Amino acid sequence: MFTGLVEDVGRVVEVSRRAREVYFSVASSRVCSELEIGDSVSVNGACLTVVSKSDQRFTAAATAETLRRTNLGLLTVGSRVNLERALRLGDRLGGHLVLGHVDGLGHVSQLAKEGEALLMTITPPSDLLPLIVPKGSITVDGVSLTVATLLPDAFTVSLIPHTLGVTTLQERRVGDLVNLEGDIIGKYVARFFALGAEPVFQEESHGPPSSDISLDVLRQHGFA
Repeated sequence: MFTGLVEDVGRVVEVSRRAREVYFSVASSRVCSELEIGDSVSVNGACLTVVSKSDQRFTAAATAETLRRTNLGLLTVGSRVNLERALRLGDRLGGHLVLGHVDGLGHVSQLAKEGEALLMTITPPSDLLPLIVPKGSITVDGVSLTVATLLPDAFTVSLIPHTLGVTTLQERRVGDLVNLEGDIIGKYVARFFALGAEPVFQEESHGPPSSDISLDVLRQHGFA
């Protein structure tokens, strides 16, 4: 699990394909300092497993499914990537809870200056739109951001100079693909409604009690 606060921008120094997996070697002395083989690391928002490391670089593997759902397949030697080590118990949660499970690819459809900030409009996959809410959290290429505006088929995020300076988002151009992960809370709420807002538990003689949550209860408390 991650926070969406990028620790370092690494550089891809080697890309190799073995069977159906692609191995990325990434240079980042800052991230490597506390990485161990087997650790999880977020690369542009995708959770990968470290298979080897040195003081200056680490190698992680991406499966065919990861390559299909993310923009990692577009990486080449020299590409810059957002990096974050997995959250440890007791760490400060400065962003929001990020699983590193990319939901899909969005297209950067517009870039516009607003004062010192940069407004980025992103068109997400249609199945991701129900998980996006105004002022809610979304992860873009591993960066925890707040949804500024929700449009019928897109959303905007406001990127302050600090965020642009410490991530790869400053390099994004109209037409680029970005990794998107919806807020985990939104996913569970969407799943709840998809199941018809039925009770989660059924009454059994030795089982847990049935849930009192219903669609009316959610409406009453402002969740629907």
